[in-house]
Amino acid sequence: MGTMKVAVVLLCFTSVFLSAAQAYQTKKDAKFWDDFYVNFGDWQVGYPGSGEDTGKVVDLALDNTTGSGFRSKYPYLYGHLGMKLKLVGGNSAGTVTSYYLASVYEKWCELDFEFLGNVSGEPYILQTNVFAEGKGDREQRIYLWFDPSEDYHYYGILWNQDLILFLVDDTVVRVFHNSKDLGIPYLEYQPMYVYSSIWNGEQWATRGGADKTDWSQQPFIASYKDFDVDSCAVFGHGEEHADTHECYKKLYSSWYGDAESGKLTQKQIDDLKRIQYNYVIYDYCTDTERFEETPKECARNWPQ
Repeated sequence: MGTMKVAVVLLCFTSVFLSAAQAYQTKKDAKFWDDFYVNFGDWQVGYPGSGEDTGKVVDLALDNTTGSGFRSKYPYLYGHLGMKLKLVGGNSAGTVTSYYLASVYEKWCELDFEFLGNVSGEPYILQTNVFAEGKGDREQRIYLWFDPSEDYHYYGILWNQDLILFLVDDTVVRVFHNSKDLGIPYLEYQPMYVYSSIWNGEQWATRGGADKTDWSQQPFIASYKDFDVDSCAVFGHGEEHADTHECYKKLYSSWYGDAESGKLTQKQIDDLKRIQYNYVIYDYCTDTERFEETPKECARNWPQ
């Protein structure tokens, strides 16, 4: 997780909200400000469109003074959450566009999509990561098989009691299984906010920092729309005291918490194999320089 994202998460420790938990699903005609607020770089945020369409799309910009970002008004516990992004085009080297879920506990949980910019003509890299009770170091990087700057594509999370799926359009690109039986903490009690941001990661983002941000190309703009959520919104006096009882009830009575959603379909298995063999460029599970022993959960990361 980058420096800017750490700062954003820490700022949210002061959040307070009403005590309750409720099922939540966005409406197709929802506006950005119905579900989110800008949490930094507000002068870099734009709302293209006019009339009734204003607020259905939000643009985040980065220049050499600051990036920008937004956060959901409340956190969610389990469910299906996603949105459509169109990334920075042209020479986007050094830029990082992120979409992620994160809690505000001291030992937080987090699920990351980070899009690492590139020099013109090279493919974007998608980095995903999983933090459970403050423990991360689970990075995977893949090349995207399309140009994500030409049009909007869907990026989402399916999160239930058995597994977490990372989705790109209708393709599962990563799975993180519940491995509590192996002594690995699972993301099961911490509600998480939805965050998005664009920021300067030139120290590491493109070819390990070899390609720096070309500020003559500024502003760099990423666009977001169609926030899609079927989950349980949590309201409470600090997350550690939030009433999540209703969220567990919804989980076990919902489609995303049923037995079928707790296991991979044959299509999902095939998709994961195709991603593994054709698009993976880094997997923490095979990094013997970082880990003397293969992390225990890795045996379940990829279908055999």
